[in-house]
Amino acid sequence: MPDYSPATAPQPPALPARLLDPVPVIVVIAIGWLVAVLLAFTVPALHDWRPITVAGLGVGILGTSIFLLQRRSARRGDRGAQQGLT
Repeated sequence: MPDYSPATAPQPPALPARLLDPVPVIVVIAIGWLVAVLLAFTVPALHDWRPITVAGLGVGILGTSIFLLQRRSARRGDRGAQQGLT
């Protein structure tokens, strides 16, 4: 029977760098919200979507700006910055 004490527990392999990069996910979601906003303002049948799509786009812009500010702070080495965003 193998001994799985904390000293001998197997370590999982590190994830590839492309899976750790959040930028492609942010870009795809932003494009999705932008398409939804364009459809809501150009297709008359979708006029009920306008407030939801504008709010979604606004929240996405706010979240992306917070992420970019935190990443910039982490790269500069600021004390209060999140870790692992570089």
